[in-house]
Amino acid sequence: MGSRYIGAGEGALPEPQIFVVSDSTGETAERVVRASLLQFPHHRVKVRVFTRVRDRKAVEEVLRKASEARAMVVFTLVSPELRERFHEIAAREKIETVDVIGQLIHKVATYIDAEPINQPSSAMPLSEEYFRRVEAIEFAVKSDDGREPRNLRKADLVLVGVSRTSKTPLSTYLAGRGLKVANVPIVLGVPILPELEEVPPEKVIGLTIGLDQLVEIRRARLAQLGMPVDSTYGLREHVRAELEYAESIFASHRGWVVIDVTGRAIEETAAMILETLKEREERQVAASG
Repeated sequence: MGSRYIGAGEGALPEPQIFVVSDSTGETAERVVRASLLQFPHHRVKVRVFTRVRDRKAVEEVLRKASEARAMVVFTLVSPELRERFHEIAAREKIETVDVIGQLIHKVATYIDAEPINQPSSAMPLSEEYFRRVEAIEFAVKSDDGREPRNLRKADLVLVGVSRTSKTPLSTYLAGRGLKVANVPIVLGVPILPELEEVPPEKVIGLTIGLDQLVEIRRARLAQLGMPVDSTYGLREHVRAELEYAESIFASHRGWVVIDVTGRAIEETAAMILETLKEREERQVAASG
């Protein structure tokens, strides 16, 4: 059983805690928890992830820790026996729990009239989808921040925007969905890459952001690097000029979709991009039909 901490450090007073427990990597349940916590932006909640919980001893140990911490537990366990033991101990210890996948597996099994294999996903044979995602992540790393311009024509998607508009984290997140994503920076006064002009416009997403938030993000970044916050990179008028330059580029490429990332989490922006791609595909299918 592995575990990791994500979130704020220890404080003088106990913080609310959510334990994410999984027989695999915990990615599914963690995403659900993080999406839920976005609805409570003014509350500090520590998230602790326990992975590869695959036997009764591991279940008992993690629930003992949850009881001591008075934590809520969100879990994904596919083994019916382990889920039963989990519920039994949680009820006895009065631990608040959420079974993310158990009820869904049961509902799907009933709906399609089939028996689930009840095997953790990480224990399953590596699929074509797995290798596609690995390849996509490698592509995103190689194609980050305008590197390898020749890769642009191979990309499923190209993100374009000024510095600190979440291009890199978005590229990585979408690569996890199996998309080959490249990203290209817009630099004030510098023409965009010639290779970008050759990319079909339906594959390009422009990213913009509100002036105040971008100034705040950049100044925080400068402080983090130990640089003066009044450097050109964080000056309001310079940032305004960059955004206006980006807007002029977007306006001259009307086939590009432009998304405002102001105040949006990476997951939310990614969902908007994926929905945009889905709508385009549906329109293309309808047109060809």
